[in-house]
Amino acid sequence: MSNAEVFIKVFNDPFYGENGLVISLGDADRPCWVVDPGLPPQSENILAYIASKRLSPAAVVLTHAHGDHIAGVDDIRDAHPDAPLYLANGEWPLLSDPMQNLSGHFGAGVTARTDNLHDLPPGGTLELDGTRWEIRDCAGHSPAGRALYCAQLKLALVGDAVFAGSIGRTDFPHSDHRRLLKNIRENILTLPDDVTLISGHGPATTVGEERAQNPYLQG
Repeated sequence: MSNAEVFIKVFNDPFYGENGLVISLGDADRPCWVVDPGLPPQSENILAYIASKRLSPAAVVLTHAHGDHIAGVDDIRDAHPDAPLYLANGEWPLLSDPMQNLSGHFGAGVTARTDNLHDLPPGGTLELDGTRWEIRDCAGHSPAGRALYCAQLKLALVGDAVFAGSIGRTDFPHSDHRRLLKNIRENILTLPDDVTLISGHGPATTVGEERAQNPYLQG
């Protein structure tokens, strides 16, 4: 698709401000991805939007498996049982273990089922409706976090690796601050300045803005 127009609908949960996404290459009657469906009422709102636009979920894609990014996975897949689930295999254990995905620390006990589960290997690719997305390592906030970059759309989904003016927390038991900074510098800041970054929390930003202004990425 040489003239692809991307439509991104953001659903923000009221507890942690997590951004669940529906991405399609057209406003209606197209395949879509559901990315990081989180806490209620996010999944309900995502499903209503998909139905209203007559979209067909081609996959549920997870940037990482912390509880606030997976809480709505089963709701989406119950409604669309043919949709595969994509997550880096280094985080597969988090899907079924609330303590590892951190939700158990807050009494939530979030889990997601693991059938039809596929890896996101760094250097690999996914396709959505004629667009090609590179899988990039952005682990450090979580054990095997991933970013997905589409050069055609000048767009990257970066999860909780980097935010507008900040980076992901690294005070969790499985976090690694140095690894996160290394991956951001090697796999996100090496993208063109005009690439839009869609983060797991907060507003969109660009590579150029974060390279120039993000206080955690200077020096």
